[in-house]
Amino acid sequence: MAVFEGNFTHTEHLKFAIVSGRFNDLIMSKLMQGCKDALQRHGINVSEIDGQVDYVLVPGSFETPMIARQLAATGNYDAVICLGAVIRGQTPHFDYVAGEAAKGIAAAAFQTGVPIIFGIITADTMQQALERAGIKSNKGWEFGMNALEMASLMQQLRQSDNGIGFALPGDRMTAIAPAKTADPG
Repeated sequence: MAVFEGNFTHTEHLKFAIVSGRFNDLIMSKLMQGCKDALQRHGINVSEIDGQVDYVLVPGSFETPMIARQLAATGNYDAVICLGAVIRGQTPHFDYVAGEAAKGIAAAAFQTGVPIIFGIITADTMQQALERAGIKSNKGWEFGMNALEMASLMQQLRQSDNGIGFALPGDRMTAIAPAKTADPG
């Protein structure tokens, strides 16, 4: 029996995309700083010109899943990180945006087989969001670390000889069920 676990080394070949919503920019900029810091400290070139990360800005968190799916489907990225902030107001708008963003990001990951990190802060108040984006800790760092770990894990599974059930049609990994053999009895 094999044990597979992502790691944070040998990152020189990994490629990432970060999709970030511009809404709640104060929170977003801090999450982006934390995420880039985590990636850079683990060997990722975060330069916007010749780096290992592509950056895509969208209006807000609701738009994030569609772009994340499109990026993941290209096969050019080992992981996609979605960053955003949804802060509760006095209407149900928060519930719709946060819920649909979460569902959309999960669906995109399942559909493409590419890790897509849910890095969207959901908070009841601006104070809570600020605490999660840098005052107490920076969740952006955690989102970057999650992307590194998942990209590494998926790479290990693709390269495994243990019959895990992963194949690479073209350039992108897709989960497949192991072939069943007919029982002659």
